[in-house]
Amino acid sequence: MINKQTKTMTIDAGSDLHQPMIKWRHWLHQHPELSFKEFISSDFIASVLEEYGIEMHRGFASTGIIATIHGKHNGSSIGLRADMDALPIQEMNEFAHKSTHKGKMHACGHDGHSTMLLGAAVYLQQNNDFAGTVHCIFQPAEEGGAGGQVMVKEGLFEKFPCQAVYGMHNWPGLGVGKFAVHNTHVMAAVETINITITGKGGHAAMPEQIIDPILTGAHVITALQSIVSRTLAPTESAVISITMANAGFTHNVIPNEMQLTGTLRYFNTDIGQKIKDRMQEIIHHTCSSMGATGRIWFEEGYPATINTPKHAQQCAKSSSNLVGETNVLRDMPPSMGAEDFSFLLNACEGAYIWIGNGEALENQPTSACMLHNTKYDFNDDILPLGASYWIQLVQDVLKK
Repeated sequence: MINKQTKTMTIDAGSDLHQPMIKWRHWLHQHPELSFKEFISSDFIASVLEEYGIEMHRGFASTGIIATIHGKHNGSSIGLRADMDALPIQEMNEFAHKSTHKGKMHACGHDGHSTMLLGAAVYLQQNNDFAGTVHCIFQPAEEGGAGGQVMVKEGLFEKFPCQAVYGMHNWPGLGVGKFAVHNTHVMAAVETINITITGKGGHAAMPEQIIDPILTGAHVITALQSIVSRTLAPTESAVISITMANAGFTHNVIPNEMQLTGTLRYFNTDIGQKIKDRMQEIIHHTCSSMGATGRIWFEEGYPATINTPKHAQQCAKSSSNLVGETNVLRDMPPSMGAEDFSFLLNACEGAYIWIGNGEALENQPTSACMLHNTKYDFNDDILPLGASYWIQLVQDVLKK
């Protein structure tokens, strides 16, 4: 049952609300949809909101939903955000709630994120003794589609003004009952790297007559790996990863071109520009020294996710109210992964935290299975804790 007596656990594990939350989560897991195509997921979330009489607004970024809950007393407004989309991955799990959509899978826990926010919305609708308004933001297209950016451009915060906006992501390997809160930097910025190296193709038996773009590309890849270690100070963080190489079409022909693709990740925009300038130099001079030509260009992805310190402190306080200060980690290193909640934080103050999805256990191997893995599954045991965190945050921020 819902616990109305204690401030430390608003929704109990095994309660009357926990059970439907598990059903909601399993349904969402069975019906994964990709970015901007979360039509049945959006309809399902809307049906739950309608069942409990929660005001909602649909159509943001195509499938997004804003559910609004008004407190009994006047006050400020805040936003709570959960992502909805899945990944183009074939699930390898065999449990009853595995994906029924071939080649699509909730491998990042967005099914759990949406469910935790749904649970919090239901509770807050029934227990609205707070001062202000809560906007529950069910956001599409986090996985590369920049749905957060689209919602901001469509006037999210103009139509639903927020004093602050908050996000949360499950974190495999972090124990159940634990949270991680970063004061500033949480997730890195990401840009896609595209490189074309042009040489002169020909017969593999006559290398003296050609300019080999593959050999040139091999030197370029090696040289790029020196940038972070030899251009940045040891205290600065960045990652250059070349993840795809495409050249050639048969065994005895040296091709004219080679394409390289990868990602650049960083926290500080000045550092990012410094790296890109150095990459341009390396491409130009390395290719030139081998008689080839090289071109590099970048596609902007997500900016860095950086918390507003005062709101990070508030998140740490609220999560400590639930699990105790010793279970709220304040010194975990930030991740070089990227997150489009960054667009919301660039438009509004707020903070983004991690909730433990579980450490590796023999009888629960998926609990610590890394995100984007074919065997990943969200941990149902943390559904009430995540929902309770949202509720505690509302109670703390929107005090009477």
